[in-house]
Amino acid sequence: MTHSSAPAADPPRVVLVTGPSGAGRSTAINALEDFGFEAIDNMPVSLIPRLLDGPALARPMALGIDVRNRDFSPDGLLALHARLTVVGGMQLELLYLDCAADVLVRRYSETRRRHPLAPDASPSEGIAREIALLEPVRARSDILIDTTELTPHDLRAELQGWFATDTGLGMAVSVHSFSYKRGLPHGVDVVLDCRFLDNPYWKAELRGLTGLDPAVTDHIAQDARFAPFVDHVLGLLTFQLPACLAEGKAHFSVGIGCTGGQHRSVAVTEKVAHGLAEKGWRVSIRHRELERRGIAPATERVLSTSGRSQG
Repeated sequence: MTHSSAPAADPPRVVLVTGPSGAGRSTAINALEDFGFEAIDNMPVSLIPRLLDGPALARPMALGIDVRNRDFSPDGLLALHARLTVVGGMQLELLYLDCAADVLVRRYSETRRRHPLAPDASPSEGIAREIALLEPVRARSDILIDTTELTPHDLRAELQGWFATDTGLGMAVSVHSFSYKRGLPHGVDVVLDCRFLDNPYWKAELRGLTGLDPAVTDHIAQDARFAPFVDHVLGLLTFQLPACLAEGKAHFSVGIGCTGGQHRSVAVTEKVAHGLAEKGWRVSIRHRELERRGIAPATERVLSTSGRSQG
């Protein structure tokens, strides 16, 4: 009797991360490291073959490549990419982080740093030089992410969709509250509107509180539509999420909005996120408007599968 052998595991990924200065390379490297990649930033191109020409990779690797490195050249990077693509034992990908020139100029003006390609000129001149220099790399990239409209959180979520499957952690679910006054959040898969619920804003004693306060949650929960709404949302998501996971999706984001992003959306987000965590999903919570006001930390809060917060 013959036995079919188990399929061989896919070789680990090696991701070369580059793009114009200010487009988010450092943010991407940090995110990939959090996803389980071995990450090295500012890697000289000439040293990459020596780094990879050794023992088999134990886990995926992310290498940040900066135009400021003395041995950098677009032709050299593309030649390396072409040469390593055919090497066994790894899946090589070139990730290019793009960004509009005017946004790069604004980011440089905020940091007050000199551009590496124009130390004695304006940042806009250096940015134009760098974009032109990197155009051949951009054209040959395997994955291109435009960060023009992305916050660091948004970029992390985008990268999670591309790369988090390598960590073996399964699909991550994030639930965000937001204010409709400031527009829809970028990159969410599902948007839910809870402005129909009773608004605590009109109660003077609740106006200055948030949906994280029990008094506000209790007030909203008295609306007869609150519990059925949460149940319907959980029913929809618990039906949809397994199908998304089966399709290979690594990240699923839900946006829940109200007028000001302070009371109703926050309370519903907390209820939905904890409900999903109790059903075994890996869930993180973010309150965008509370972050903007400095009421909540500017980071996602991760729940364990029991529904308890982890940090």
